[in-house]
Amino acid sequence: MARLNYCELPVADTGRAKAFYGAAFGWEIMDFGPSYAATTSGDTDLGFQADEAEKTASVLPVIAVDDLNAALAAVEKAGGRIAKPIFAFPGGRRFHFFDPDGHELAVVQTD
Repeated sequence: MARLNYCELPVADTGRAKAFYGAAFGWEIMDFGPSYAATTSGDTDLGFQADEAEKTASVLPVIAVDDLNAALAAVEKAGGRIAKPIFAFPGGRRFHFFDPDGHELAVVQTD
């Protein structure tokens, strides 16, 4: 069953975002590179993307699925427009799409 499991925030400064969310909510936040960090609670986690070339214009909801290729085909068949084709990242693979109202979302299959 597909479920929302991640939300990625575009940020200006990963360190500042880590400091704020850590202080405000007591979250432990792990670095995944110089411009990316995320909570790793296993619930609906929150990522912070500061890379100008990679960050989205607004919050990016991420939907977890068991079969990424089947999800891509279903999104396209339903009328979604692919924004980023399937790509690998540490921990899995994902793609981004725009829904009919222009919202960008991502779909992920973890390793």
